[in-house]
Amino acid sequence: MFLANRKEQNGRFTLFRRTKKLESRIDEFLDNMVEAALLFRRGIKIYLKRGITDEFEECLEKAEELENRNDELRRRIETELYLNTLIPESREDVLRLLEHIDDLVNLVEANLFRFSIQQPDIPDHLKNGFRDLTKIVVECLEEVVKAARAFFRDYSSVRDFNSKVIFFETEADKVSTRIQREVFDSDLSLENKRHLIYFVEKIDDLANGAEDIADELNIYAIKLKV
Repeated sequence: MFLANRKEQNGRFTLFRRTKKLESRIDEFLDNMVEAALLFRRGIKIYLKRGITDEFEECLEKAEELENRNDELRRRIETELYLNTLIPESREDVLRLLEHIDDLVNLVEANLFRFSIQQPDIPDHLKNGFRDLTKIVVECLEEVVKAARAFFRDYSSVRDFNSKVIFFETEADKVSTRIQREVFDSDLSLENKRHLIYFVEKIDDLANGAEDIADELNIYAIKLKV
C-alpha cells in the first residue's frame, strides 16, 4: 500500500498520513534523544560536584538503555517504511536523519562512559566552564530534536528551529575555546591539559553533530517543497 508523503493539514504540510504507529515510533525515538541529552547534563553536573557516584552510573546505565532502545526503534521504522512502501522519494532522507540522530544518542552514552572510565581531574576553576559548555550543548540537542519534529509535522518551519541550533553551536564553540585557553594558561601538567582538552572536544562534538543534522534537515525540507 502506498501512502502519499505529503498532506496539507490546517495549512501545514506533514510527511505522513494514516500512519499513527509509525508517527508514534518516531516520536518515541526523538523523545529518547531529548531524555539522553538531559541525562548527559545531569551526569556531568553530578560528576563535577561529586565525581563518579551511584547517581552518575545510573545516568550512564539509562543512557545505554536509550541507545539500545533507539537502535531497535530505528530498525522497526526502517522495516515499516519499506514493507508498506511509505514515502519512497523521501525514505532514504528519513532513514539517514534517524541514523544521525541515533549517532548523537550513541555519543551521549560514549561521553558518559569516558567520564566513568577515565575520570578526568577537572580543577575547580574550570568546572563552571564545563557546566556552561554542557548546558549549551544540551540546548543545541533539544533544538535539533524540535527541528526534526518539524520536518515530520510541518517541514516549512524547519528553518526556524535550525537557526537556534546554529546559534547554540556557535555559543558552544565560544565556550569550548574559552575553556581551552584557560586550560593552557594554567599550571597544570601537559598530560592533564591534553586530557582536559580531549573531554572539552568530545562534549563540543555533540553540538557539532547537531549542527550537521540541522544542515541536512534544511536540505531535506527544501527537497519536499520542490
